[in-house]
Amino acid sequence: MHSFYKLFLATLPITLVGAHSPRRHPGLRPINTSTDKVYMIQDLYVGDGFFDDWDFYTGSDPTGGNVNYQNKSAAQSKGLAYVNDSDYSTVLAVDSTSTVAAGGDRDSVRITSQNSYNGGLFVMDASKMPVGCSTWPSFWTVGPNWPYGGEIDIVEGINDQAKNQMTLHSGTNNTCTIDTSDSDEFTGSVLSSNCYSTETSDSGCSIMDNSSTSFAYGFNNADGGVFALLWDNSTGMSMWHFARADIPDDLTAQVPTPSTWGTPSGFWSAKTCDITDNFYDQQMVIDTTICGNWAGGDAYSKSGCSGKCTDMVANATNYVDAKWVINYVAVYQ
Repeated sequence: MHSFYKLFLATLPITLVGAHSPRRHPGLRPINTSTDKVYMIQDLYVGDGFFDDWDFYTGSDPTGGNVNYQNKSAAQSKGLAYVNDSDYSTVLAVDSTSTVAAGGDRDSVRITSQNSYNGGLFVMDASKMPVGCSTWPSFWTVGPNWPYGGEIDIVEGINDQAKNQMTLHSGTNNTCTIDTSDSDEFTGSVLSSNCYSTETSDSGCSIMDNSSTSFAYGFNNADGGVFALLWDNSTGMSMWHFARADIPDDLTAQVPTPSTWGTPSGFWSAKTCDITDNFYDQQMVIDTTICGNWAGGDAYSKSGCSGKCTDMVANATNYVDAKWVINYVAVYQ
């Protein structure tokens, strides 16, 4: 990263996230870490240089969504990917102006980090995320030769879902389950405990956040916040969501110490999941698809959305708020 952007993050997040009194979440039990390690920034994605180290995916949607993923130049010329001049936030949007037939494909954006990772602390600070029936936004990481290189879904949900769903997907060669006997290690609710995933059975092992500000309208109405993944091969995977008013001061100061953050929303213990062999060479992905095999399936009507998902694609105004507004993404080691 260029030194300008390091300086940018050093000065701007205080304005973005506000000034807070010291916050160590004293009412919550510290997570299971062996040291109070302070993480140092490795990669920073922010401001005018945000897109320099991401590739724009242009293939067909692997989840069967009704989208045309745009290349960089097309996304920028159509106003679907840009950096806001006023606050340096990065916007990734679904097209909300074009005429698209019911069941057709609407322009959208999916980007993948050029760098890959084998552990660390991953942070996204966003003020808005895509909302609305038929939308399926996600911030995730993925390794090679899916599912054997693994997938980590940090932020994911569909339609009018109220809370964030966090999921690990692993291959079937190595053990990976959620340790449900240690439910005091996380605050969320287990939806499924077996992380094994295949082409025909890919639900993975999921934990639902218990906060109504962790996804969609609740997240946006709270002025967004921070999502964090701590990937520690020796202890496991921990994920947090912090509403804007609750972002830890050490994270704002860019010297994060996750051991002081309290119980995470989700935790996948290395005791019951072979982290090293199941998850490696992960690249970050940010995208928004439409309908597809989850948002457009039975879950569409169960979400309280009217009509058919494929018909919703034709309603351009439905996608006015289908956009990510990202203050920064950072990877610490």
